[in-house]
Amino acid sequence: MTEAIDDAGLRRLADVTFGLTHLREGQLAGMRALAAGRDVLAVMPTGYGKSAIYQVPALLLHREQQRPTVVVSPLISLQEDQLDGLREAAGPGGAVAVNSSHSAAGQERAWRAVENGDAAFLFLAPEQLAKPSTVERIAGLNIVLFVVDEAHCVSAWGHDFRPDYLRLGEVRERLGNPTTAALTATASPPVREEILGRLGMANPLVLVHGFDRPNIRLEVLRHHEDKAKRRAVTEQVAGLSAGERGPGLVYAAKRKDTERYALKLARSGLRAAAYHAGRTPAERELVHQQFLDGGLDVVVATTAFGMGIDKPDVRFVIHADIPESLDSYYQQIGRAGRDGQPSLAVLHYRSEDLGLRRYFATHTPDESALLAVLTVLREAGRPLPPQTLAEWTAFPLRRVTGLLNELQDTGAVTAGHDGVRLDPAADPAQVVERAVDLAAARERVDKSRIAMIRSYAETHRCRRQFLLGYFGEDLPEPCGNCDNCTAGTALLPEHDGGAAAVGVAVVAAGPGAAAQGGDAGGSDAHGSDAGVVEPFPLNSRVEHALWGPGLVMGHDGDLLTVLFDREGYRTLSRKAVLGHGLLTRS
Repeated sequence: MTEAIDDAGLRRLADVTFGLTHLREGQLAGMRALAAGRDVLAVMPTGYGKSAIYQVPALLLHREQQRPTVVVSPLISLQEDQLDGLREAAGPGGAVAVNSSHSAAGQERAWRAVENGDAAFLFLAPEQLAKPSTVERIAGLNIVLFVVDEAHCVSAWGHDFRPDYLRLGEVRERLGNPTTAALTATASPPVREEILGRLGMANPLVLVHGFDRPNIRLEVLRHHEDKAKRRAVTEQVAGLSAGERGPGLVYAAKRKDTERYALKLARSGLRAAAYHAGRTPAERELVHQQFLDGGLDVVVATTAFGMGIDKPDVRFVIHADIPESLDSYYQQIGRAGRDGQPSLAVLHYRSEDLGLRRYFATHTPDESALLAVLTVLREAGRPLPPQTLAEWTAFPLRRVTGLLNELQDTGAVTAGHDGVRLDPAADPAQVVERAVDLAAARERVDKSRIAMIRSYAETHRCRRQFLLGYFGEDLPEPCGNCDNCTAGTALLPEHDGGAAAVGVAVVAAGPGAAAQGGDAGGSDAHGSDAGVVEPFPLNSRVEHALWGPGLVMGHDGDLLTVLFDREGYRTLSRKAVLGHGLLTRS
C-alpha cells in the first residue's frame, strides 16, 4: 500500500471505529510509524490521545495478520479503563487483561483468546513480565506491537520509579525486539533518553506535543510555619470547593497527612477522601470510581493517585508539600483543566520541607545483599532465573529484582532468556563498589532535581517559562497566567547575578572552583540575547572538564543550566565557561 492509502486507512479506522473524527498533532504520524514497523515514543498529556496512537494501527494489523498487541500497564484500574474503551472498537473479547482481579480460570480464558486470534489486545502488569513463564507464553504469540504505558517508570531517575519496568528492555529483546510504542504524559529530555536506551528503541519517532497548558494558572504560596501552611491549604481547598469551582486534587507527601487533610475537609462539609498505597485495593478502587463519577469534591492523595486518570473537569490541583521533581509536579498539575477551561495549580511551599524530599532521594545500596546475590551467581557458574536467586538467597523476589537492577547497571551482570549471569572475569567486590558509585551518582542527580523544584518555587520569573524550559520547550514570552506575571516580576530585566537569592551556587571560575559548584539550576529557561549566537543551544550535548557529559536545559542571562549525567543539574556562568574552556559541544 502507498503512504497515502495507509494514511487514509488509518484515518478511516480512527473515525469509524474509535470515533476520532479529528486527529491531533502527532497522532497520525505515530500511527503511521507503528503500522510501518518503526518504534515510537509519545510524550503527551493524558486526554491528548496517546492510546489511539497504538490502538488504531494495532487493530488494523490484527485484522490483516491476526497478530496481537501486548500492552504493559502498571495499575489494574488503568488496564480496566482501557479495556472498557476498547470493547466497542475491538468487539466483545477483543481486548483482555491477565491480572489479579480475574480468577485463574478467567486469566486462562484471556490467554486462550489471544492465542486463538480472537483478542487483539493483551494487557499485563510489569510485575508479571518478571516471570519467565509469562514471557515464554508471549513469545509464542508472535506479537505485532509491544506497548509500554506510563513509560517514564522505565527511567530509574523518573518520577515514579518501579523496578520491574527497568527489565522491560530485556523482555523486549527476548521477544525478538517487536515494534514498540512507549507512552508517557511527561518526561524531560534526559528521561526520554533513558526510556529509549532502557527499551533498546532504535531510530524511534519521538513525538512531544501538548506540553503547554495555558489554561492552568500557576501559583506558589510560601510559608514559614508548618501549622500555618496546613491551615492555608485547608482553607484554600474549602474556599475553592465552596465557590463551586469544581472537583479538585490535593497532593501530600505522607500517607497520614492525606488522612488528616481529608478529615478536616470532610468536617468543613466537603465530600473528601484519602487515597494512598496503605489503603486496601478495594478502598482505592472505590475512591477512584467515586471521583470519576462525581461523587467526591476532593481527593487528598500521595503520588499513588492519578496515573492515567482522564477526568476532564478537575478545576484545581493543590500541593500541600513540595513534590519530588518537576517531572512529577507537571504530570500531577496536568490532571487539571483537561476540558480546556480555566483551572488552578498551587504549590504551598515551605523551604524546610525540602529536607524530607532530600531524605527520600537518599540511595543507600545494601552492599551485603548485593554481594550475596553475586556470590550465588558465581558459585552457580551458570545463568539462574530470578526465582531461583530468591530461593537461594532467601530474599523476596521483588527485592531480588531491585538488587539485579542495581547490578545490571554495572555491566557485570546480564540477563538472557535462560536467566541472569555474572561475567566470569568480574570481581564481586569491585562490582559492588561500582554499584555503590552508580547509586551515589543517582542520589546526586535526584537531589539536584529537588533543587530545581526549589528554584521553581523561588523564581521571580514566569513560572510557565521555567517549567517548559525544564522539559526542553521554549516559551518566547511570559505567559500572563501565573502569579509572577500578575505581580509584574516576570517582566523584569534578565538575570542580574542574584542567583544566591534562590540558593543557587554559580560556577564562576576554572576547574578548581567548578568543583565547588552548586546543587542545581537557577535557570528560568530563556534563550540568549537577541542577535547573539548561543554557543551552547538548548538541548545540546556538552562535556565538562570535571563533570563529564551533560545536556543544556536552560539559559538565563549569563547563566546556563546543564543536567550532567552523573552530577545532576548545575548552573554555570557562561562568561566563566567560555573564558576557561570548561564546556565543549559533544
